[in-house]
Amino acid sequence: MLSEAQIAAYQAPENLLAERVIMITGAGDGIGKTAALSCAQHGATVILAGRTVAKLEQVYDAIIASGGAEPIIYPIDLEGASSEDYDQLCSHIDEQFGRLDGLLHNAGILGQRTPLNNYRSDVWEKVMQVNVTAGFLMTQALMPVLEKSDSASVVLTSSSVGRTGRSFWGAYAVSKFAVEGMVQVWAEELEGLGSVRINAINPGATRTNMRMQAFPAEDPGTLKTAEEIMPSYLYLLGADSANVNGQSIDAQPHR
Repeated sequence: MLSEAQIAAYQAPENLLAERVIMITGAGDGIGKTAALSCAQHGATVILAGRTVAKLEQVYDAIIASGGAEPIIYPIDLEGASSEDYDQLCSHIDEQFGRLDGLLHNAGILGQRTPLNNYRSDVWEKVMQVNVTAGFLMTQALMPVLEKSDSASVVLTSSSVGRTGRSFWGAYAVSKFAVEGMVQVWAEELEGLGSVRINAINPGATRTNMRMQAFPAEDPGTLKTAEEIMPSYLYLLGADSANVNGQSIDAQPHR
């Protein structure tokens, strides 16, 4: 396996994801949008999953305009989706493509920035549902189509506050600890059984709306853009990481 510094500097071949089908949640904005565009530029057919259809349509148009393969728009609300909804998603992917080669769980919500003593239970449940449970249910439901790929990559989104607890990060931090644990458990269960691997990625401080929400006084010009951290995403979704399983990668290892 490459070092994190090497992964962050990875130069993806233009055809890295040719003939591959990759689903991205939260694809309408921020890192998810950039990942969708980047995957399409490297040959993938992208399934754009998200809650706001208008945003997904803009990403669709951008991919078409750049000459990428026609993507698929799949509206889904991770807060309210049930196991049956994810099973239906699996059926649609199986019918249309016969397999799924990559799954990037990018969607997430921040919740409150407040002491746990004051944390609202309804917000807690919403953050856990979107950031943890939805990822579990979707991955579980899509495993049959992932197993049909000759090399399938599942990537969940972590955070530095999911490795070392930090005050006032509340349910978000706890949800990312859960993501780290889920990746470790699932990766060990999958090891040696087939072609599916599962890893986590920590994007680090990136110029996104969520980062602005968390740090409103921060100068966004000091942060890396989503485009600048794409090498790590492409590496994990492509064939060069075929033997990487159960890892948690920093997209910005020097920050």
